Amino acid sequence: MTGQKTNDRSSRRRLAAVSSLVMVIALGLGGCRTDRDDVARWSNTVQGPKKLVAVLTHDKYPIDLRVEAALTLVRMKPRGGRRVGIQGTDEQPGLVTALSQLPPTRRAAIVTRLVPALEAEIARPAAPTKPGQPAPADTTIPYKDAAFALLVHENGALIAEDKLKQRLRQALANWSSTNFAQRMDDSSQTFGLEQVLRELKADGVRKLPDLIQPNAAKIDRMSDLIADLGDPSTRARASQKLVAVAQNTASEEWLQQKTPLLQRLNTESKLKPTPEKFREQLKQYQEEELIRIFSSMKRVGGPPAVDFLLRFAQDKGHSDKRRAAALAALQGNLDRNAASHADGVLTIASAADTPDQVRDVALQRVGEFPRAMVVDRLYALFKDPNWKVRWVAGELVLKMSDSGQLAEFFDRIGSSSDGMSMAEPLGYGLTIASMKGPQPAVEIVQSRLDSGPAGARLTALGYYYHAGTPADLTRLEAVKSDKTKVPECREDAKDCEWKCDVTTNGARETKDIKTVGDFYEYCVKPALEKRQPQSPSKPAPN
Repeated sequence: MTGQKTNDRSSRRRLAAVSSLVMVIALGLGGCRTDRDDVARWSNTVQGPKKLVAVLTHDKYPIDLRVEAALTLVRMKPRGGRRVGIQGTDEQPGLVTALSQLPPTRRAAIVTRLVPALEAEIARPAAPTKPGQPAPADTTIPYKDAAFALLVHENGALIAEDKLKQRLRQALANWSSTNFAQRMDDSSQTFGLEQVLRELKADGVRKLPDLIQPNAAKIDRMSDLIADLGDPSTRARASQKLVAVAQNTASEEWLQQKTPLLQRLNTESKLKPTPEKFREQLKQYQEEELIRIFSSMKRVGGPPAVDFLLRFAQDKGHSDKRRAAALAALQGNLDRNAASHADGVLTIASAADTPDQVRDVALQRVGEFPRAMVVDRLYALFKDPNWKVRWVAGELVLKMSDSGQLAEFFDRIGSSSDGMSMAEPLGYGLTIASMKGPQPAVEIVQSRLDSGPAGARLTALGYYYHAGTPADLTRLEAVKSDKTKVPECREDAKDCEWKCDVTTNGARETKDIKTVGDFYEYCVKPALEKRQPQSPSKPAPN
């Protein structure tokens, strides 16, 4: 049986050799008769790729015919989902491999003529779409794929002249900025549009800002590519274009323009909203589109986008969600050294009528500035009647500080703890427990336990709640007799309370916390007792 298989393989190899010999002889004998009609016909035959490669690679054929063979390989229809004319198969080389096997001088003679032909086909306008009909196939794609393959094969070794490479790069860049939305989604490509642009880098996306227009498709994808690949000038133009789109989207004219579309969608869905509900639908649609534009602004950045987003967030006429989204889009785009930017977000954060949803995001942006530029304004928020505002501002101050600035924080929170909720000192304590700096944080904490305002002592106990161990109980036991009252929650305060659950004789009981001693006895002490015994609190590593 083994001998039989060996004979079969030998027979197949001899047959393949004879077939190849016959092909070469046939082409050799008929070389003078091979013309463009033959080349065109071979594109649809089984052996066509092999015959076309033979014409392409043999010097006996006129150079124009060899170039035509190359173009025919390019335009061949895919076989089995693969552009065999360009890519070849495991058994048969395609255009790229065939060119790579030619000596440089012979290859250059063909490539010099092939590049202008590819260039012309890549620039060919798309066929018009007939009303009610799907868009016709994009006939430029095979030529674009071939051009890209030539450019990237072995780092561009197939094209010796830099001028020819630049011509193809420019042709591909122009192609990418034409019918961008359709070509981005065209699955017939061997090399997707995004892959092409990432190879071209800044050259590829230079024209994309011109496509960022109101109601344009795939603004988000264009923005992503510009953000990743664009040079400063391209990003600046994209930033300006995005502002124009956002202004249009936020306008009343945009709502009027989209009214027929939404009415049609409601009809198709058999929905009959009241005029008030329809207006809400329109506003929600507008909000969703606007937030998408804000996301693109966040990616691209740039002074035009930043200035627009700051103004938008400051405008109290916009909804809370829209203002918060504008502030979120500023993340990473604010100029850390621009006092006007810091003042803009601090003004929003400190305004008494700023909604919590907006204030929280504004304070996140404040945290992006140097501590010295914003810390005094943050400390000023400690006087806000809303305890949550002080809490968020206090946490931000701690995160911007090191242990060398911790004493200052204790002084401030001690003098501004009216209406404090129990969540505040516990939250501060957790942040302090991870603080680094020139002095061990625990040393400052210990110095605030025995005297001073209640807010500072409660914060010190909050540290032990998170970082203390059973070994600290002896040191803290004296706090049990501290009768200093904890701050009282304001009557209109939300979520403000002083309560802890304790377990006595197996039964859980909620204790009202009235004094600093109560806070230690019912909240901090049980937390320490549950932990594994360790050495007393030591300075955290710096």
